[in-house]
Amino acid sequence: MRGTGAVGNDYEDECRRSLVEEQAKSLARTNNWEHVDRERVHQDWDVLYREITAYLDNGSLPGDQQVQELVRRHFGIACRFYTPSREAYVGMSLFYAEDEAMRAFHDSYHPRLVDFLGAAIKVFAEQDSGFAPSTRAEATA
Repeated sequence: MRGTGAVGNDYEDECRRSLVEEQAKSLARTNNWEHVDRERVHQDWDVLYREITAYLDNGSLPGDQQVQELVRRHFGIACRFYTPSREAYVGMSLFYAEDEAMRAFHDSYHPRLVDFLGAAIKVFAEQDSGFAPSTRAEATA
């Protein structure tokens, strides 16, 4: 598995668990996300990934304001399925990096897209609000 730098393994494991748990709950509640226009989602992600690639090629950094605005759009598209917790959203970036098919799909846009997007998602998660409560917060409430 690929590490994520400053984020520790315990936190990464929590993020992976949150993603799996939250997606399973959402899938069960929504009849496998039947409310989602998947064709539109894929079109929107295609446009977005092409924009992110342009910033990546121009030397932008994951924390740059313009990149963070693109990540906000990515988060918005993800929220069409369900609103993830901060941990589940980071877990999504780990899934992109660790799942062979997801890495290949994203890297088809740019060989560094998965790593760049993952780093940008982590910055977004540290700075932004609008996330659902984490599964850990629900367990302790």
